[in-house]
Amino acid sequence: MRGYFITFEGIEGAGKSTQSVMLHNYLLQNNKKAVLTREPGGTTTGKKIRDILLSHTDEIFPPTAELFLYEADRSLHINNLIKPKLQEGFYVICDRFTDSTLAYQGYARGLDIKTVKEMNSIATEGLKPDITFLIDIPVEEGLKRISREREKDRIEKEDLNFHRKIREGFLKIAEEEKERVIILNGTEKPEVIFKKIVEILKNRNII
Repeated sequence: MRGYFITFEGIEGAGKSTQSVMLHNYLLQNNKKAVLTREPGGTTTGKKIRDILLSHTDEIFPPTAELFLYEADRSLHINNLIKPKLQEGFYVICDRFTDSTLAYQGYARGLDIKTVKEMNSIATEGLKPDITFLIDIPVEEGLKRISREREKDRIEKEDLNFHRKIREGFLKIAEEEKERVIILNGTEKPEVIFKKIVEILKNRNII
């Protein structure tokens, strides 16, 4: 029996990583087979790709290069972790997936949306999440959270307009795929957000 594929999306500092960890812990505590992963960097080789993508460089880093690296990471991820675990009946919880590529490299970097979607489809071999939680938060608040926690990586250091385009992109995706993408208010307390996540998953008979 195939497991469930649950993804978390959002701008930098939205709190998606916190919620994905909370859900993973909740499932394990309720004797469910669950694995927590992320993109980029969900596999051994993927971790090396993540370092390349997020490290600061003096070289020009074209949006197409970003796209190809994210899709290479995703293809490795799909074949080495996500599909095998789903086939074993696991809940696969992923911190970022194809929606992030569409929002960042498509809507924010300005690459052709149709092309990004096609690349996503090739890398995933057609696999889509059963449900996606978009943790939405104002850009300024998200970036403020990051600056309090650690030094920003290469992509986090992009200007405010870039991050606003990312948020707009996520909201467009959610509007186009209302059944799959659930928007949650990231300014609420983590416990309040998580309670809503559990309720939604129960109502859809996913957990």
